[in-house]
Amino acid sequence: MTYARHDPADDFDTISRIPSWVTSARAETIEDVAFLSGAALNHLHVVLRREDLPQALLRDRLALRAAEACVTFSGGAERAGELRDAVHLLRPGDLPGPAGEAYLSWRRAVERPVSVKALARALPILEPGQIATWLDAGNGAPVTRSAAVLEAVLTEEPRAEVSALVLADAALAQELDWDHLVPLLAAGLKRADLRKRGEDLSLACHRALAASVIEAVRLAADLARQAGHLKAVAPKLRAKGAGEAVEIFLTQDAVAPGALPLPDRAARRLCDRLVDLGAVRELTGRDTFRLYGV
Repeated sequence: MTYARHDPADDFDTISRIPSWVTSARAETIEDVAFLSGAALNHLHVVLRREDLPQALLRDRLALRAAEACVTFSGGAERAGELRDAVHLLRPGDLPGPAGEAYLSWRRAVERPVSVKALARALPILEPGQIATWLDAGNGAPVTRSAAVLEAVLTEEPRAEVSALVLADAALAQELDWDHLVPLLAAGLKRADLRKRGEDLSLACHRALAASVIEAVRLAADLARQAGHLKAVAPKLRAKGAGEAVEIFLTQDAVAPGALPLPDRAARRLCDRLVDLGAVRELTGRDTFRLYGV
């Protein structure tokens, strides 16, 4: 008797499917919306515990989505490609510009476990004491506290969308007992939502999280499959430093060949080899100044 080979990716695909009653339900009251957002967050909590999920890579890609949303809130035109260029092609002494700064803040916010010190590193324009005060602005259930933090920051600093949303996601992570901040709110909120207060803002946050979690779970499943393929082809790579390069691809949304621990020409060859193997993608469509990612 022969048995079909078990693929761990199949398990991940199964567990990552959010029930249809969460994804398709239409809720109007805050009680119903809160129930659905809670169900979605609980499902994400299970997904985030998977050992085959590239956690740092997921957070970094969600940070890009959050930064893109924040740039839109502030009236900027930069999208994912421009944000990647602003950060990953930055040369010593260059300034990333306002959009690049927003992206850097989100990337730094997800790199280290949530703490006032880590958040001060991500948001250097804020004093640690102010960060701690704002984080203590809310209490109660996770989304209630997160919305309260968002409201507290935007009431005092109406144009500080990045700081407000970073701290709101940090408060959510603390309440859910997640070690790291997972960018969720920014991608689900609309610009008009940031002007809301009280129960209206809480309702908007619940809706935003329900929608954003669905996309985050889909992204997690995709990255888990791609990461599994990258790990599978890694033994075929003969270049010295290839193992370290693979680890970089498993933690960063985009990688320039010059950021890899190989000589420039060898790094470019390795990236092309990984593209040929279907393990990474070239993200820019350009012939020069290329960026690669899982």
